[in-house]
Amino acid sequence: MAAITAAMVGELRAKTDAPMMECKKALTEANGDMAKAEEILRVKLGSKASKAASRVTAEGVIAAFISGGTGALIEVNCETDFVSKNDDFLALSQACAQLVAEKNPADVAALSALPHAGKTVEEVRSELIGRIGENMSIRRFKRFSGDSKLVSYLHGTRIGVMVEFTGDEVAAKDVAMHIAAMKPIALSTADVPADKIAAEKSVAEQKAAESGKPAEIVAKMVDGAVQKYLKEVSLLNQPFVKNDKQTVEQMLKAANTTVKSFTMYVVGEGIEKRQDDFAAEVAAQVAAAKATA
Repeated sequence: MAAITAAMVGELRAKTDAPMMECKKALTEANGDMAKAEEILRVKLGSKASKAASRVTAEGVIAAFISGGTGALIEVNCETDFVSKNDDFLALSQACAQLVAEKNPADVAALSALPHAGKTVEEVRSELIGRIGENMSIRRFKRFSGDSKLVSYLHGTRIGVMVEFTGDEVAAKDVAMHIAAMKPIALSTADVPADKIAAEKSVAEQKAAESGKPAEIVAKMVDGAVQKYLKEVSLLNQPFVKNDKQTVEQMLKAANTTVKSFTMYVVGEGIEKRQDDFAAEVAAQVAAAKATA
């Protein structure tokens, strides 16, 4: 009987995307023959997982879990909106949110190695890919833990917000809904990332330069544009969505509530979706058929 090493298991898993234990069993059955083990897995699990591994996952869901002062927000992706409504996919996403909150994994790899339903998260994910035939991936998560209170708001399953706060829960929930609607990028103007400010300033400088006004006027125009941008993208300075006569900061002060931090995830944000050109695909197939005729 050939010795089955971890390197062999890892190589087979890389080829097939099958669960680690299934790879080990197949190698054992094949007496260490990699090609035969791959064939065994293809018969047992099909080729769905390995074929799916390279496909873009820009759909999916945001899931949230809160228990006391500990919580988590997570994005789990798939290829189509149809699968994002699958019960098993939704259950895995929710389980992952709970695992992040309870087990505090360092990253996605650590989360994937955690036990779930008698297997690891990664094994459950791979088996689900095999059954459904569509790629799935855990993209990102944020864990909250401390003395503050937490609320979450999910707009369907595509936008998720978690807010860390002290004070009134109703006010905090309203802020979470506001964030989902207005999408601020920072809590206050001081928290807006420097690269975002620099990009906005560059645009403002180019616009102001075209005005032909004196340098001192141009400088004031640029500063005004940047300050306007900072107020528009910082949560506390935004007009409150339920009452635009007051800012979010004013609403919170009236409710004796303080927001310490927030995280907002939008499904597929920043992922380049594949744009299939059906006509081009058909034309390519016709051309290929003529070439072989």
